[in-house]
Amino acid sequence: MSLNTFVAALLGFGLFVGAIALSTDNYYVFMSGAAMILVLGGTLASTFISYEYQYVLHGLRGILRAFKIDRRGRTRLNAEVGRVIRWAYLVQKDGIVSLDAEAKKTPGWDGGFLRFGVELITTGYSGEKVQSILGNVIESTFERNMVGAQVLRSMAIAAPAFGMVGTLIGLIIMLDNMGDDPGQIGAGLAVALVTTLYGIMLARLIFAPAATKLQQREEIFRFRNYMIVEGLSMLADEASPRHIQDHMNSYLDPTIRYDIDRQLKSRAGTSGAKPDAKPDPVAA
Repeated sequence: MSLNTFVAALLGFGLFVGAIALSTDNYYVFMSGAAMILVLGGTLASTFISYEYQYVLHGLRGILRAFKIDRRGRTRLNAEVGRVIRWAYLVQKDGIVSLDAEAKKTPGWDGGFLRFGVELITTGYSGEKVQSILGNVIESTFERNMVGAQVLRSMAIAAPAFGMVGTLIGLIIMLDNMGDDPGQIGAGLAVALVTTLYGIMLARLIFAPAATKLQQREEIFRFRNYMIVEGLSMLADEASPRHIQDHMNSYLDPTIRYDIDRQLKSRAGTSGAKPDAKPDPVAA
């Protein structure tokens, strides 16, 4: 679980509950099953009308995914550069055919993107063609993965609207009964406003933040893929590892750039090699 997301959500709802506790002793006035049913039911109904059901379910699952740790984040970028550079050393040593085994070792959490890229290289595509094909894969994948965020944003817009609908219903009922007991206007108005409160809370603390987090993660993933495409296209043209390093590092923050020399020294130090010994570059 993503600790910062969980703590932030807990803090957000905690502030809401704390404000109520400090302001009144009548906590039950903020609880209304009918209001919650109207807001959630109306939001879901509107969303299912707007999108196919599988996309709605994908968006709802995105709320849970927002609380999970994303393995595709910024901290992996340095390792991805190192992976491509290691492949470049393999190509220098054993040729393009040596990447066949590497394609089978690539992780599957990225939808097989790395594996597909390596297969394109071993098939014999030029760097320019590899870049073009993988660019299409990146954009189509991004568009598919962004549907969940779009659904959640739609729900964030609909929830306050249905909260207002609930308020209007409550006001109509209150005004209709006003002639019987005018003294109940205050209590009736408070109940009517609860639906608007629910709609805003759901929109601003659940739907909109989850959509933003999903979009941010997909944008980081797209950035990572474009960076890898640059390395794979140069790998297809059998560029040197240092040329690949410099080109891929141009995408990264200076604090997380990959350094071949530092990695070689680290490998030599941990293996007990003499300072003047030349470590195996493939192991780096």
